Amino acid sequence: MTILVTGAGGQLGQELVRRAGPRALLGLTRAQLDIGDMDAVRTALAGHRASLVINAAAWTAVDRAESEPEAAWQANREGPATLAAACAEAGIPLFHLSTDYVFDGRAPGAYAETAEVAPLGVYGLSKWAGEQAVREYLPNRHLILRVAWVFGAHGSNFVRTMLRIGGERDVVRVVADQYGGPTHAGAIAEALLSVAARYRAGEVLPWGTYHLCGTPVTTWHGFAETIFAAARHAGLLTRTPLVQPILTSAYPLPAPRPANSSLDCTRLRERLGIEAPSWMAGLSEVLDTWKRTS
Repeated sequence: MTILVTGAGGQLGQELVRRAGPRALLGLTRAQLDIGDMDAVRTALAGHRASLVINAAAWTAVDRAESEPEAAWQANREGPATLAAACAEAGIPLFHLSTDYVFDGRAPGAYAETAEVAPLGVYGLSKWAGEQAVREYLPNRHLILRVAWVFGAHGSNFVRTMLRIGGERDVVRVVADQYGGPTHAGAIAEALLSVAARYRAGEVLPWGTYHLCGTPVTTWHGFAETIFAAARHAGLLTRTPLVQPILTSAYPLPAPRPANSSLDCTRLRERLGIEAPSWMAGLSEVLDTWKRTS
């Protein structure tokens, strides 16, 4: 029986496939499986004898979601709804990825899973609707994992952008009034694979919604400073640019961002024994990967 990963071409999907090791896991990209196509999903589940699905497919272009809401909604709500319905028919569970953007970021501390949701834009609204669809179709056989500020060795992300800009400019302006826990895609993959292994070993899992984000909490400005220092140390940058702190209001974007993206990971630790990962360790792993392949 196979663990089926959808969205295998994305930064998380690639990490899941790369870290699977001897596990029976098959990754399907968007080109190989459109999770919004019920017939295709049914065929994939049956043809690959799937025992569990990890959905890493999503629309993650936060700003474009504001100008292309139909596409974002199709990917983030309709696709997961179709996938969950097919999993329910097949009698198999679904692990689904969600986001800190379901919250408005106005809370003074880290968000628990029970906190009131209040998405600020199309991306957050569509991801929240996707969560609700998964809960509706698989009320007792789903694991929804909300993550924040994801970065990794693959695909577009903040770390890659900072290295590109830092190599071009002497001064880099970065927002300093948004807080969160950068989360390494590799750490997310390891968490999901460990829970999947426990399920396949016959363990009765505490299903539901969980949070996972890196520690410690920082700002985009603080994250950028650490990226540049670590990249310089690794030999990926020849100099360290000055990182100038700015307010969110000084860098307007189409989609509003939560000012506080901190997620409380207590439930994940207490129910599943998974600790919040160090984002600095994840950053070192990403930079080492790029250094070896540069």
